[in-house]
Amino acid sequence: MSVLLIEAFYGGSHKQLMDLLQEELKEECVLCTLPAKKWHWKARTAALYFMQTVPASANYRILFASSVLNLAELAALRPDLGKLKKVLYFHENQLAYPVQKCKERDFQYGYNQILSCLVADIVVFNSAFNMESFLTSIGKFMKLIPDHRPKDLEKIIRPKCQVLYFPVRFPDVSRFMPEHKLVHLENIIGVKRNGDSYQCEGLPGQQKSRALGGLMKNSNACRESGLCEAQPGLCTTQHEELHSPLTAAERLNKSEASESTNPCQEEDKQHVTFNLCNIWSGMDYQQRPLHVAWPHRWEHDKDPETFFKVLLKLKEQDLPFHVSVLGETFTDVPDIFAEAKKALGSSVLHWGYLPSKDDYFQALCMADVVISTAKHEFFGVAITSPWWVVIISPCSKAVPS
Repeated sequence: MSVLLIEAFYGGSHKQLMDLLQEELKEECVLCTLPAKKWHWKARTAALYFMQTVPASANYRILFASSVLNLAELAALRPDLGKLKKVLYFHENQLAYPVQKCKERDFQYGYNQILSCLVADIVVFNSAFNMESFLTSIGKFMKLIPDHRPKDLEKIIRPKCQVLYFPVRFPDVSRFMPEHKLVHLENIIGVKRNGDSYQCEGLPGQQKSRALGGLMKNSNACRESGLCEAQPGLCTTQHEELHSPLTAAERLNKSEASESTNPCQEEDKQHVTFNLCNIWSGMDYQQRPLHVAWPHRWEHDKDPETFFKVLLKLKEQDLPFHVSVLGETFTDVPDIFAEAKKALGSSVLHWGYLPSKDDYFQALCMADVVISTAKHEFFGVAITSPWWVVIISPCSKAVPS
């Protein structure tokens, strides 16, 4: 139990990272979390909660937390934890994260992250953009203080910083993929058939890395973690064996026959398979309309306006396509979603969050193109799959995922 994992917003990619670390470290760690709700309040008050709930232990050597937690407050409230080697992980930063209006940016959240960096021993970012946008924004951000401003904070924090791309363990989705995609996968990344199964050869993800283990090298938990630094377009962890693929018809029949205890989930599943059956009926994959997927949170920072603007232009020109709009929704859903669904009409193949991972993987695997229109470059793990991702932003280009 030498590694203490703390996650104040235990959901989405934050949860995925902590779960993977816990799985790799096994009995060498203890995980303390708060639910992924009302992140504003978690950022403000999580340190006080963890002060009371994190069990004391003389075995702790490493404290690993995401930047949602105010690490400075926790270290002050719990001196025993303040003595540990503290690793702070940034999924995103509040100095550059897009807001709808400049005046809506709450100074406290960015200030908390700066304080956390000052007390951390190592600060880890999931991308170079994330790191540089944070560090280079500190000076301007601190000018918001009316007087007696602190100086040279970037110079103090930068030596602690490094990039460690988000570790991903890819699931076996071969049973959901159309035959032509499996053939394409075989051609581009060296997946070869071996009897009734597929085997990956020469994939970078097959080599275990000690990236996070290196951060925890002073811990008794130091071991090969199975994680590695992700490179654009490349797998980041060991691949599960790809089983012999079913035909498209077999997969659809299997999906139709499956059952769910969640009525809403079953409704979504029927929606997906029913439409896919209609589209695929008697048509070669090259003759079908382009299937576009947008699998992101239904919030302003993902820029759904740009995405739907492009689709409506295609609709106006009578260009055939289908669209699956996936991703989670929260309390406030932008009006553009309801307006776009009505305008797109029969082009909509699926609309809404899929709680079942199998349904989600199937919807993505059936898509031809996955779109990101995010206003920032803090990419999550919603679109890590062997197909093309098109990124629509002023400074980006299409890249293979």
